[in-house]
Formats: sequence, C-alpha cells, structure tokens
Amino acid sequence: MIGGGLTGVSTALNLAERGIDAVLLEAEAIGHGASGRNGGQIVQGYSAPMERIEAAVGRSDAQAIWDMGREAIAAIPDRVKRHNIDCDLRWGYFIAALNRSQLADLRDTVEQWAEYGYRGPTMVEGSAVRSVLATDLYVGGMVEPGSGQLHPLAYLLGLAGAAEAVGARLFERSAAIEIHYGKTVRVTTSGGTVEADTLVLAGNAYLGRLVPEMNRKVMPVASFIGVTEPLGEERARRLFPQDVAVADCNVALDYYRLTADRRLLFGAGASYSATTPIGLKDWLAKRIRRVFPELTDVAIEHAWGGLIGITHNRVPDFGRLAPNVLYAQGFSGQGVALTGLAGTLMAETIAGDDSRFRLIEQVRHLPFPGGLLRTPTLVAAMGVLKLKDRLGW
Repeated sequence: MIGGGLTGVSTALNLAERGIDAVLLEAEAIGHGASGRNGGQIVQGYSAPMERIEAAVGRSDAQAIWDMGREAIAAIPDRVKRHNIDCDLRWGYFIAALNRSQLADLRDTVEQWAEYGYRGPTMVEGSAVRSVLATDLYVGGMVEPGSGQLHPLAYLLGLAGAAEAVGARLFERSAAIEIHYGKTVRVTTSGGTVEADTLVLAGNAYLGRLVPEMNRKVMPVASFIGVTEPLGEERARRLFPQDVAVADCNVALDYYRLTADRRLLFGAGASYSATTPIGLKDWLAKRIRRVFPELTDVAIEHAWGGLIGITHNRVPDFGRLAPNVLYAQGFSGQGVALTGLAGTLMAETIAGDDSRFRLIEQVRHLPFPGGLLRTPTLVAAMGVLKLKDRLGW
C-alpha cells in the first residue's frame, strides 16, 4: 500500500486479518493527509445522488452499491468496539437547507433513500429547526440518525495499531519515489525498495505526480477548519440540543460539530486553487457568526487546511491500472466511511474475489481538464456554482 490514510490502513488491516503479508508506505506520518485532519463526519450514502449511480450501472447494481455504503457505516462501530478505539464516536446528523430549493432536494433524497430501503431520516422546517440547532439561518433540513461523527485521527491511529497487532508492517517517512510495474511490483523509496505481488495506491489527493494516469481523474480541493476555545457545557447544549454533526447543502459547504471537550469544530470552503485564505481564522470566524451570531466573543484557537479528492461525477473512483495494481480515490467528502469500504473490497479482491469491487469499478470517470488551463477552468466553474448557491438556484 502507498498511503497511510484511512484507505491504505483499512486495506492493510483487512489483508493482515486474512493472513496476507501487508506492507504500507507513508510519506509523512500516519494520518498526515485528509484522513487525519478532516471534520470527522460520517455521512450516509455517496456525494453523488443515487440516480446518477443508477444511470451508470443499472438499478440492481446501484442497490448493491447503496447497500455497501450502509455496510461501510455499520463497520465503524464494529471496528471501534472490536479494537477498543477511543475516538468519541457519536450518532446523529443534520443536513441543513439554506433555501426552499435545497429543502425540496432534501425531500427528494429522503424519498430516494426510502426506495433503496433506508427510512431513517426525517424532515424539519421553519421553527422546528431550533429543536436540532439554535440558529435561524436555515429554512429546514434533514435529521439523519444513521450518520454521525468521530475524531478522525484517533480512529485512524486505532486502526493502524490494530493492523500492526495482526502483522501488518507500516512504514512512516517512507515516500514512494518510483514504481516499476510488472508481475512483481517494485516500489522505490529513499530508504530501500519493496517488492510485492500486488500494489494498492491509496494516496488519493496526495499522490501528486507519482501516478499521472490517476491524477487526471481526481482533483485536489482545499477545505479549511477552525476549532474554537471551549464553549462550556451549557452553551454547547443550547446551541446543539441534539448534539448532531451538521453540513449545509451548498457546493462550498459549511460543516461543523462539537468536539468532546465542547469546542466548536467548523469547516468551510472548497477551493480548486488550493490557496489558503489570507487571515484564515478571521474568515472562519465570520462563517461561524453567520450561523451562530452570539459567538462573537469566542476565539478560534486552531485553524488548518487540507486537500480532499473530488471526482468529476462525485462517485468514488475504484479501479485497476493493471491486474495487480488496485486503487481507490475521489471519495468526494464521504471518505470517513467509504475508505473503510475501499479497504474491505480491495482486500477481498487481492484474496481472490473481486465481485464486489467490480460493482463500483464499472462506474466510468471523466478526466478533469488538463494542462495550464486545469486550475483556472475549475476555479471559474466553482465560482459559478457558488453564485448559484447564493442565488438559491
């Protein structure tokens, strides 16, 4: 495995549990990328609507893909319990609508999920929003009990410890410099060479130019997170009566939740330019006050950014560059759960059964624009989508 995030570690753990020798190479430390610095939100389904997946693979296979997404979420509490991982796992989620158009889309989502057999969510509107969240910003939203939140780095490190306990070998500060493909794959690092029967590429948005043919189908998008000073138990309970994690419906969405020590963790932004805003803490503070005007007196103590891997159609890209070279990337904001699915399916494939991997592998992915126009074109497209969000289209 190349990549020490949730995808690579999950694959290593699943392989080692099957008695298969697993070696993982990470350029930095385990969890250095998006897996360790994301918002910790466990979200039902896929970033793409199910009708898009159904159009690509047909109704029967779309149902199987939906069911695997549900399986990915169910696997999280199982792993947490089995490996005794202290990661502040909590359930409850709210998808917030900023306008009537978004609210109608959420109603359609509830109906669509019901058609696929999941009837957990309920809708709230108007003043009923305050039973979930103490803000007047939203016109309504979806309350989703089957989604939730956790501390992502604690979860990942727990999985890494479990993988090592069953025999996987994880090497940090071991960046892959060159890959030689063939019946035996050889990966060169500054400290040595690894030879393997099968290679798993699990670097997502952080692979860079190591594998150019994959780079064209995933776009690194920058998102930013701030964590406030502690709010205090009383204020935290008042702002979050149901202690849910939250995301709105915009393309460049806000997403936030309470931490275990009752700080507000607030994420925002979706920048194809990967440029960190000047005065990041001030920018995030304005986003927070838009939702919770009373928090003018609360300081942001920590802020950071990171890269998310986005595909053109927002469906994860699972595939093979060769019979013995597998990859999974482009989780498009749904990686906390779906990376675990990727690890399971790639381990199944390596063990000899690729039937479930092929279900998602069959989804075709268009490349992003290339060359010098790649970033400017995508920045312009994102600007149009943000304008539509503001206008409520």
